[in-house]
Amino acid sequence: MEQRGWLLERERQNAAHTAVEQERARIARELHDIVSHNVSLMIVQAAAAREVLPTMPDEATAALTAVEGAGRTTMTELRHLLGLLAPAADGKDEDLTPQPSLSRLSPLIDRIAFAGLPVEVRISGEPRPLPSGIDVTAYRIVQEALTNGLKHSTGGKAEVTVRYAERALRVEVLTSGPSVLTGARPEPGRGDGAGRGLLGLRQRVAVYGGDLDARRRLGGGYRVRARIPLEAP
Repeated sequence: MEQRGWLLERERQNAAHTAVEQERARIARELHDIVSHNVSLMIVQAAAAREVLPTMPDEATAALTAVEGAGRTTMTELRHLLGLLAPAADGKDEDLTPQPSLSRLSPLIDRIAFAGLPVEVRISGEPRPLPSGIDVTAYRIVQEALTNGLKHSTGGKAEVTVRYAERALRVEVLTSGPSVLTGARPEPGRGDGAGRGLLGLRQRVAVYGGDLDARRRLGGGYRVRARIPLEAP
């Protein structure tokens, strides 16, 4: 009985340790998604404002306003995340900001387009409510791919396709850029789609039994494609 009790306690401790590690990984992914996206936008917009400030003050003002907006968005999302980690003493959540989801893609697309990367969006199939975890994951896939495209596809464009199939959700983001046929080299750490953000997305998708592929396109730019299984409607 003593040995059995010891084994049960050991199993409980291992399970608790695993749960803590998984939660740490989830928090790290959320922080990366929030900070990387919004700070990238702020850098791009601040650089644009600096370039046009002497000659086009109105455009510079618009860019700086976008920087302010991205900063406020970052603070709101961080407050939401910290609220989940340390809820209020009275048990009430003061931050009622909705979680990111595919239904809220429009503001993201507008921010990316305003920062200089035109985006075309296609929705295939009949949109339907998704489990919250899958919905957030799909949004983050689009966010990460467009943020990378904004940073690395100067003068390019992007295409986002979301397909609601019967048993799976498919998300694809294509960005344009220098073609490998011209001898252009991918930036360090970008050629195999193994960046920290994409690695975190692969882990998110794998939780739901799906898969994510990110690679450089022969004609230039990158392709991020994900499939997440769904229960039949």
